[in-house]
Amino acid sequence: MNILVVNVGSSTIKYQLFDMETESVVCKGLLDKVGIRGSTLEHKHPGKDTIRIDKDIDDHKTGMDLILKVLLGDGTEEVHVDAVGHRVVHGGESFSSSVVIDESVIKVIEDCSSLAPLHNPPNLMGIRSCMGLLPGIPHVAVFDTAFHQTMKPENYLYALPREAYEKYKVRRYGFHGTSHEFVSQEAAKILGKPYGECRMITLHLGSGASMAAIRNGLVVDTSMGFTPLEGLVMGTRTGDMDPAIVCYLMDKLGLSPGEMDSYLNKKSGLLGLSGVSADLRYVIEAADSGDIHAKEALEVYCLRIKGYVGNYMAKLNGCDCLVFTAGVGENSSLVRERVLENMDALGIGLDREKNRAGCMNCDISLPGTPVRIYVVPTNEELMIARETLELVR
Repeated sequence: MNILVVNVGSSTIKYQLFDMETESVVCKGLLDKVGIRGSTLEHKHPGKDTIRIDKDIDDHKTGMDLILKVLLGDGTEEVHVDAVGHRVVHGGESFSSSVVIDESVIKVIEDCSSLAPLHNPPNLMGIRSCMGLLPGIPHVAVFDTAFHQTMKPENYLYALPREAYEKYKVRRYGFHGTSHEFVSQEAAKILGKPYGECRMITLHLGSGASMAAIRNGLVVDTSMGFTPLEGLVMGTRTGDMDPAIVCYLMDKLGLSPGEMDSYLNKKSGLLGLSGVSADLRYVIEAADSGDIHAKEALEVYCLRIKGYVGNYMAKLNGCDCLVFTAGVGENSSLVRERVLENMDALGIGLDREKNRAGCMNCDISLPGTPVRIYVVPTNEELMIARETLELVR
């Protein structure tokens, strides 16, 4: 069975076609600058030359039409699509798992758009376009928030007046769910224990970053909240802070709500603290060169992660393994070392040589320490394909 995974952003469409018998990628591509001058499509097929098309694409339907023409070719090859899995950022409280899409599902996704105004509307455009161009096959919505819906009220409620939750659905939702689910399942295989019997902490560390405490395959707590702004320090996002700062800075800087949102989401984090870059690699380079602000940014970044490890160890009453993933989590041995140093009292011991060797899907903890440490490459697209396959079967 061939499953097409589609991830539609406001001006991009990413896609991968999987052969689910082998879970191999048949082809993949990226259409960039949808609705903007200078649109480009890059389509990659293993063993063949990359196809590049420079053509202005006015909307997502036109974009999907172009992608499918390139994807399915001229009919001379046995390339076909049996089902489509769509990434949808926000499912609110309505979806705790993936679901086959019908009009009632589309209505709920529309209703959740106020919770994710930058993401759900383009996700919906992609769904409508694909369903129109590929009728008669199943289309499945896989939600970033769904994996976290096993949290209990004591972990997802904020200490606000009840109407904030009951009327406006203000609560912790969590994000990066497909990544946390994928790497936790892979980690259980390395650990050699049934997934439903593991306690683990997953660390998705990229430009956006979040952590999850998982017990017996269910999320106990996660660091991102009502929006992806809460939790860890990120490339351009603040992470946790005193909410009174918002009112204070709006008054002092004369910012509108939209400008304040941009200040917190696009100008803060590593970029704001270091004054160097949102990219951790450049922050580390600057810190190594003696830049004091870069050094402080790196310390704040790592200590916030360390604090969440301790928080989640307490909530899980210990854990079997820590799982590092995403761009920073997979590639920065320095961050892993800074986060995990001096945590032997919690049963955590990092083997520095193994850590610096850069191996994937392997154990980098010291022998005899109770908490295993793994680096597991994430594959959200494959997770979406697996969820889609499970439903359409």
